[in-house]
Amino acid sequence: MNSHGSLIQRWAAVAAFCASALPWSGCTGRRKPADDALFARKRILATMERVADWQLAHVAYEAPLPDGGTQPVSDTEWVRGAFFAGVMATFRATGNHSYLEAAVTLSEKNGWRPGPRPRHADDLCIAQTYAELYLLERDPRRIRPTVERLDAIVAQPRPGPVGGWQEDDNWSWCDALFMAPPTMALISEATGDRRYLDAMNAMWWETSGYLYDQDEHLWYRDGRYVVQPDGSQPRTPRGRKVFWSRGNGWVMAGLARVLQHMPADFPDRTRYVEQMREMAARLVEVQGADGLWRSSLLDPEEYPAPESSGTGFFAYGLAWGINHGVLAAETYLPAVKKAWSGLNWALHPSGKLGWVQQIGYDPRSVSADDTVEYGSGAFLLAASEILIATGGRPGSP
Repeated sequence: MNSHGSLIQRWAAVAAFCASALPWSGCTGRRKPADDALFARKRILATMERVADWQLAHVAYEAPLPDGGTQPVSDTEWVRGAFFAGVMATFRATGNHSYLEAAVTLSEKNGWRPGPRPRHADDLCIAQTYAELYLLERDPRRIRPTVERLDAIVAQPRPGPVGGWQEDDNWSWCDALFMAPPTMALISEATGDRRYLDAMNAMWWETSGYLYDQDEHLWYRDGRYVVQPDGSQPRTPRGRKVFWSRGNGWVMAGLARVLQHMPADFPDRTRYVEQMREMAARLVEVQGADGLWRSSLLDPEEYPAPESSGTGFFAYGLAWGINHGVLAAETYLPAVKKAWSGLNWALHPSGKLGWVQQIGYDPRSVSADDTVEYGSGAFLLAASEILIATGGRPGSP
């Protein structure tokens, strides 16, 4: 695989990184002590509100792309859906009804409809918010359009992703496992209809068979990075397999959200638990000493700057696993605490989260000013579970 950018660009990122207010002494590897005050309940709640408030005041309808261009963002797209998953988590944690009202207002504006593409996983992400709101107030119109969408998908199953990029028909990119499966699990819970969960289950394991590396316990972003028919495989400049941080973050967070809404007696539940455990063990091995993961998980030197959106989703999944008896606190809580310290370092005083990699599909460099709202969503999801994990209140197994 060719390097994404010149050596000059990479070393400029390193210089900016080392010169910043990182909780390290320059880049010498001497880490400053963690601030225990970061884990106080009032501090976490106040930080959640600061991040949610800043992002709600800066909702954008264009998102930056790596090439310097922009991509339109609508209120039914995955960018907004990922953020509003965090808004709902903020409401549950704080009890502040302004966040609930923000979610209802957006949903009403959307007519409670998913995105326009009939089978595209990204266009189901926003429906997680609709389903969560339905579970709070069981007004059928809140989920009716999503149920109709899922009924059509269940009625016409399509082949799995083996064979390449066919994103409108299946989940051939790992990000999809955050976008669609939690919606299907939530709708199954809301309606009591197991068909949606069964369909999700079949599609999840098809995608897993295609993109999950059984040796590394990490996910390739899509078919461009798996072993190709001629036996070749893209590699980083140091010859390592390409595993993108946020791509794996989407899956880790998707696992947590699916398990949360999956019945304890679901036949394949143990497979999801085992996959979360496998990923968690590998992720803590490649976590940065500052608590933040780099965008290229197995080759952090490729882009040495930290990346906060992948870190937020990893912290969320790890903390959720601790709180629900899936992951051992003695093993994983130190990693969660390191991640929370790193995420707070990446946070601007205003509540803007920096170091968020822009929309993409592979490892790239990032800067302190880079932000996109899915990063805030990841931060808020992480905070909602870290609030519990560091408070000593275990969840149910």
